[in-house]
Amino acid sequence: MVRVLIAEDMLMLRKALVSLLELEPGIQVVADFSDGAQIVRRAQEVRPDVAILDIDLPGMDGLTAAAALRTAVPECRTMILTSLRRPEHLRRALAARVHGFLLKDWDPERLSDAVRSVAAGERVIDPGMALAALDAQPPPLTARELQVLQMTSQGEDVRQIAGRLTLSAGTVRNYLSTVVSKVGARNRVDAIRIAREAGWL
Repeated sequence: MVRVLIAEDMLMLRKALVSLLELEPGIQVVADFSDGAQIVRRAQEVRPDVAILDIDLPGMDGLTAAAALRTAVPECRTMILTSLRRPEHLRRALAARVHGFLLKDWDPERLSDAVRSVAAGERVIDPGMALAALDAQPPPLTARELQVLQMTSQGEDVRQIAGRLTLSAGTVRNYLSTVVSKVGARNRVDAIRIAREAGWL
């Protein structure tokens, strides 16, 4: 029996996943919930074989949770679900050593096969996403520039970023100006949009 945990914040989709998998012989859904902050604790309680995690969850995102589960419940294999076709997400997922990465428009009839394959130690990756990740160009920004842009996208101002990164406000402004120039943006907001569309953030 493959024991499955599901963390998905869209109620209708979560219940549909539960119903679909419960109909399959040899698969049992042992927990389902919407809050990413519950993933590690619940997994430690129910000891699932496979955890199906939405990439965007309140409390803790699916990729962070997948990395945490590797230590907390090492026998649990992880599958990430996303509606966003961003190659960078797949690269991050592979770096977190997830076992499955599927788009939410994946054929429902193939989901149970994917769960069984992951439980058996195989890796299941959406082929379209795999090709997109191979074709995607690396960002023209340095790791520090991406970090500053990410913090800006989360609403932090120059002074807050400078304090957190132990930099001067002028250095942070210089990073942001360089980012705007490198990506050919009109301003910081446009640079964030370009970076998100490219899957860098």
